[in-house]
Amino acid sequence: MEKETTIYDIAKVLGLSASTVSRALKGNPVINARTRAKVEECAQTMGYRSNAFASNLRTRRTNTIGVIVPRLDSSFLSACLAGMEEVASSEGYNLIISQSHESAKKEAQNALTMFNSRVDGVIASLTVENSDLSYFNRFRKSNVPVVFFDRIPSQTDSICFSIDNEKASYEATKHLINQGCRRLIHVTIKSHLDVYNQRIAGFLKAVETLPECIGNVIYVDSLSLEGGNLAAKKIIENNNIPDGVFVANDMAAVGCMTTLKEHGYKFPDDIAMVGFNNDPVATIISPALTTINYPGREAGMLAAKKLINLLNGEKNAENTRNEILNANLVIRNSSLKKKITHKISIH
Repeated sequence: MEKETTIYDIAKVLGLSASTVSRALKGNPVINARTRAKVEECAQTMGYRSNAFASNLRTRRTNTIGVIVPRLDSSFLSACLAGMEEVASSEGYNLIISQSHESAKKEAQNALTMFNSRVDGVIASLTVENSDLSYFNRFRKSNVPVVFFDRIPSQTDSICFSIDNEKASYEATKHLINQGCRRLIHVTIKSHLDVYNQRIAGFLKAVETLPECIGNVIYVDSLSLEGGNLAAKKIIENNNIPDGVFVANDMAAVGCMTTLKEHGYKFPDDIAMVGFNNDPVATIISPALTTINYPGREAGMLAAKKLINLLNGEKNAENTRNEILNANLVIRNSSLKKKITHKISIH
C-alpha cells in the first residue's frame, strides 16, 4: 500500500519546518501568503490529506454537531436545518443529521450513535412517541451540551427553543370565531409532547370565550396529507358539519381541504380553514391557507448559536433555559368569511 503523505514529507520537499507547513495548511496569518500558497500547492500535488482524527484526539473536539429530527420531509424542519447549517458552517462545525421517523426507539438509537461518534453537542426535536429522556443523560454526564427545539421536553432544565403554542393556537381559533364560526374542530395527534397539548389547550380556551361556540378535537395518526384526508372523512361522518377547522399543521390541513372540496364543500363559504407552520404548500392550495407562521430558519439559527456558545464556554449561555420565539397569524383566503387584511402578531 502506498504511504500516506505527511506534513514532514511536504516540509522536506520545500525545505521548511514541519511546524511552518502545519501552520500554513491551517491558514495561520503568521505565515506569509506566498509561503501558504506554496505549501497548499505542494500538498495538493502530493495528495496530502489532513489527519482530522489525530487532531481531534489532541483537542478532544470533533467539530461536529449531532442533529436529531423526527423527519426530513418537512418544509419546517428543512428551514430549521438550513438555519443550523448556516451558523455551524460559519463557526467551523459540521452537522451530522439523523431522523427518528417518529419512533422513540429510533430516536434512542440515534442518540447513542451521536454519543459514540463523539459529537461536540446535540440539537434535537423530539418524536411524538417520546415520554422518556433518559437516553440523553449520557450526554449530560459527559458534559456534552444538548439543546432542544420545537418539540421540546415537558419538564426539564434543558435549554429549549420554541414558540408559545397555546397562544398561537388561541389566536388562530379566535380568528375563526371572529369570522363568524361557531361549530369548530381542531385536528391533531395524540402525543406526550406539550407542543400539541398546548395547541389543544389554546383551541379550547378560545372556544370557551363564547357560550354559543362548540369545539371538538379530532385525532389522526399523523399530521400528513393522509392524516388530513382521514380527518376530512371523520368530519363528513359527523352529522353536524363544522364551519371552522383548525389543523395542527399545514400538510394535514391541505389534505383535509382537498378531501372536503371533493365532497362539495367550499372554502371559506361553507368551512373556514386554518393551518400551522406557514409551509410553502399553504400558498399553493386554492384558496391559499391561513396559517401560523413559525420561523423555522430563525429557530435553527438560534439553537445552533446557543449550542456553540455553550461549547465555547460563554458564561451567559446557560442563563436563559427556555427561549420563546415570535410567531404570527398569516391571514389568507381559506378563512376569510369577512374582509380583513391585517396580521396578528404573537409575542
